Amino acid sequence: MWKSARSGAALLCAALLASACGGGEQAGTDTQPEERVKLSYGVWDATQQAVMQELAAEFTKTYPSITVDVQLTPWVDYWTKMKAAVSGGAAPDVFWMNGPNFQLYASNGVIRPIEEQVDTSVYPKPLVDLYTYEGKLYGLPKDMDTVGVWYNKTLFDAAKVKYPADDWTWADFKEAAAKLTDAKKGVYAVGAQLTSFQEYQYNTIYQAGGYVISPDGKQSGYADPKTIAGLKFWTDLIAAKQSPDLKTMTDTTPLQLFEAGKLAMYWGGSWNVAEFGKNDYTKDKVDVAPLPKGEKQATIIHGVANVVSAKTEHPAQAWAFVKFLGSKEAAEILGKKGPIPAYNGTQQDWVKAHPEWKLQTFLDSVAYAVPYPVSKNTAAWQEAELTHLTKAWTGEVPVEKAAADLAAAMNDLLAKE
Repeated sequence: MWKSARSGAALLCAALLASACGGGEQAGTDTQPEERVKLSYGVWDATQQAVMQELAAEFTKTYPSITVDVQLTPWVDYWTKMKAAVSGGAAPDVFWMNGPNFQLYASNGVIRPIEEQVDTSVYPKPLVDLYTYEGKLYGLPKDMDTVGVWYNKTLFDAAKVKYPADDWTWADFKEAAAKLTDAKKGVYAVGAQLTSFQEYQYNTIYQAGGYVISPDGKQSGYADPKTIAGLKFWTDLIAAKQSPDLKTMTDTTPLQLFEAGKLAMYWGGSWNVAEFGKNDYTKDKVDVAPLPKGEKQATIIHGVANVVSAKTEHPAQAWAFVKFLGSKEAAEILGKKGPIPAYNGTQQDWVKAHPEWKLQTFLDSVAYAVPYPVSKNTAAWQEAELTHLTKAWTGEVPVEKAAADLAAAMNDLLAKE
């Protein structure tokens, strides 16, 4: 499962990273290494631990001389522990990587580029691009996630509002939001959350025709009027009291409000399937629709990649394992028990696992998906996003000023990368 990709704790200084780098050539092999090796494999999601162990066992069936120790570190501690492991030269042989941290690790040589020719056409192109740095691919996509609008059918029925259509627009969304808000019952249309840009702001920014960061990674897009329109989509909802205010959403998250029947809609990812499936309230009251279309149709796509440590003592075996994890065979196992596998054509088992919901929505949206915006030091300007946009979300300053100040701060940070 991929939670929000924001991770301020993930910052590593370049000197620290450089000191942890190792030499050696990338080794790819299809022949079974004869040396008995035990690989370490770092992951962060407890709900996937079992299926990762199953995949490790399947790999060992093909390579009996290689065993894999799946090492779970909860998300809240994962990047802090990785920083310490990298500085001490003890990073796992293979580990999970996300978009916001990727360029930092790749640019400082902490992970190994993939030198062997790989057929990347089997993965969504935005994910391949996400894990490519200076023309080199560093990780094979494991899974993927896109964003949709989860909606409470009970609240829609009570307000006599039609369920979202596959081709609905911003105008349709706003019309529904007005009807779904019931102040007397403490029910809001949606929560205009600030801390989960992957689910909220990034989507509306691209739907409005704006951008977060330029393709070359050197320029902020926050001063662009269309980007500002994407931000105002949310602040307007707060101003209209169709969303709780920021303080309320800080005390009780939109996810909690949605699961308590206090929000009619929740912009969330494909990873919410596990959460909503086990929640007594949501499991039989919700469904999912595509994000509404603004000037453009867009959803953020992200996914975890498996990477090889530059310091591994077993590069051939580690690469063999990563290649297996990126295979169709592994994807078919993952799709039955985990998140959406990244390997094209293997996702239907994931859809079939929850026939009660229109999960095909998340797969169909790949056609217009936008990669999660990143740079070498993503976490630095993500902190700036919160610092400046909080003032707009509370109404302390106009959105236009907050966005302009953010653009200036972000450009300063990008110039230092």
